[in-house]
Amino acid sequence: MSILKKYNEETEAGVLSLDEAQIKTIEILDQLSNSLSKRVKNKYILKFKKNHKIIKGIYLWGGVGSGKSMLMDKFFEASVLKNKTRVHFHSFMQQTHKSLYDLRKTGTKNPIEKIIKDIAKKTDLLCFDELQITDITDAMLVGRLFEGLISSNVAIVITSNRIPDSLYKDGLNRNLFLPFISLIKDSLIIHKLDTNTDYRQKKLSKKVLYYSPIDKKSQLKVNKLWNDITNGDSTKLKINVNDRVFIFNKFKNGVARASFNDLCGVPLGPADYLCIAEVLNLIIIENIPILTPSKANEAKRFITLIDTLYEAKVRLICSAADIPKNLYPKGMNSFEFERTASRLIEMQSDEWGLQ
Repeated sequence: MSILKKYNEETEAGVLSLDEAQIKTIEILDQLSNSLSKRVKNKYILKFKKNHKIIKGIYLWGGVGSGKSMLMDKFFEASVLKNKTRVHFHSFMQQTHKSLYDLRKTGTKNPIEKIIKDIAKKTDLLCFDELQITDITDAMLVGRLFEGLISSNVAIVITSNRIPDSLYKDGLNRNLFLPFISLIKDSLIIHKLDTNTDYRQKKLSKKVLYYSPIDKKSQLKVNKLWNDITNGDSTKLKINVNDRVFIFNKFKNGVARASFNDLCGVPLGPADYLCIAEVLNLIIIENIPILTPSKANEAKRFITLIDTLYEAKVRLICSAADIPKNLYPKGMNSFEFERTASRLIEMQSDEWGLQ
């Protein structure tokens, strides 16, 4: 079934809202899907045509909540290619860094080339969700990776909030990153999902985003919100910071779900929370307790976490034992917590995060 036919069925059933910008995007994705099906049959012929210029995929960009990830998911599901992979870009880069480290440790020559060959050998289509470059090590590596994958005729589909020319903007040694931007623009269809609607924001509009107390009723409401936003699907997301690994057991298209204890009951710091905020658009934090003076470390981490999410404009849904101002009435840094309580209230607003 074509992506457009599936989309029309879901809009007629009321599952999705009809959006002309999404339809234009789907038409391009359908064309690409058909092209890739034919290309795989001629994959080995194309390998010998070094100067044969073909479009290798699509770079789909647009605002948060516009439906980029949803449309890429539909493209991925509709593709008849057997050797296909869909991965969050952040996870892919972290796995690549780990593979590089392991290969160098064993003395492997040209480890990047080996990684490219290993991927190309078993992959015809790679779908990357939420490409963003904030780290210089990623910036220096991604160009070589993509150049190798594209020259190996691996089709690439990317979603991003940024137009290619804005990637790694103001980054250190950005001039060394510019060839990657040129590669993307020369090799992929650059398409903007030009809709004015933030569907994720729309789903949250007029909804309660802070549930208290923690009971069966609030749990059911949080579960419903999660299912509405993610359609009940999720995968794991691993985030590496230095030598530490943080795992979201529930993650889907920039939306994560975790408990207070997962995030603040373990020794995480500002660098960890910054990495978490960089890959999320929305987070559900469950089971926030009333904190006593003996839980000063947990309270400090929670203060840091909320500050980081606030500055990064990450939408927040919570379940807590009490209203924000009563969560940490006394103890070390309880004065600072007054700002946290205020931000917890502000972040529930429909308008928050839009400015």
